Amino acid sequence: MTRDMKTAIVTGASRGIGAAIARRLAADGFRTIVNYAADAAAAGAVVAAIAAEGGHALAVRADVSDAGAVADLFARSEAEFGTVDVLVNNAGVTAFGPLAEVRDEDYNRLVAVNLTGTFNGMREGARRIADGGRIVNLSTSIIGHYSPGNAVYTATKAAVEAMTHILAKELGPRGITVNAVAPGPVATELLLAGRPPELIRRLTSEIPLGRLGQPEDIARIVSFLASGESGWVNGQVIRANGGRN
Repeated sequence: MTRDMKTAIVTGASRGIGAAIARRLAADGFRTIVNYAADAAAAGAVVAAIAAEGGHALAVRADVSDAGAVADLFARSEAEFGTVDVLVNNAGVTAFGPLAEVRDEDYNRLVAVNLTGTFNGMREGARRIADGGRIVNLSTSIIGHYSPGNAVYTATKAAVEAMTHILAKELGPRGITVNAVAPGPVATELLLAGRPPELIRRLTSEIPLGRLGQPEDIARIVSFLASGESGWVNGQVIRANGGRN
C-alpha cells in the first residue's frame, strides 16, 4: 500500500462496531466508504463525524447479501476514491434463542447477511483489491465458547473463519492479507437489544477484565490489521473478548 491516500470499505458501518471501525480508519488516513443497508441517516452521521475530524468519507447503500449490490459498492468506491486497498466485512445480524425454536426466516436472514454477505465481499475483494491490500472479516468469540441460544449465528461465523484461512493462502502471493477479528460481548445494539439485563450481567461477570467490550476496542485491532505494520499477520483469527475464552 504505497499510495499516500488509501481507500477502505467498511460494511455495516452505520452504527456499533462498524461505525467505530470506519471512524478509526478515517483517522488513520483512509478515504472511507461507510456502507449501510437501510439507515441512511445513521450512515450520514458517521460521515459527518469523520468530516468533522478532518477525514474523507462517503456513505454508500448496498445489501451485502446481494452479489450485484456488492459489485456496485466496489464500483462506486473506485469511481469516488480509486482502487480499494482495505475491505472490512463487518455487516452482520443475530437472533437469540434455542435451536429448536429458530424460525426459517431468522435462519435464512443470518445465513444471507453473515455468511453470504461476507462471501460476496471476500469474492469481490479478491478480484478488485489492490496488491498488498487487506481483508478483515468479523467473526465471534462465541466460537470456542458455544453459548446456548446462538447456534445459527455461531455457525455462520465459523464458516467465515474457514473461508478466511483459505482465502489468506489464495491471496498471499499478491501480498494481500486476510484475517478475522472475533469479538466477545461488546456493548452495541446487536448484543443488548432484546436480551434481559440479567443475561448481560452474567455475560459481564464471565469476562476476567470485568467489563463488556467497547466498539473502539475492536476498531483498534482492525486498524492494526489494515496497516502496514501487520504485513506478517495472515490467515489469523484474533479473539478479542477480555479473556472470556
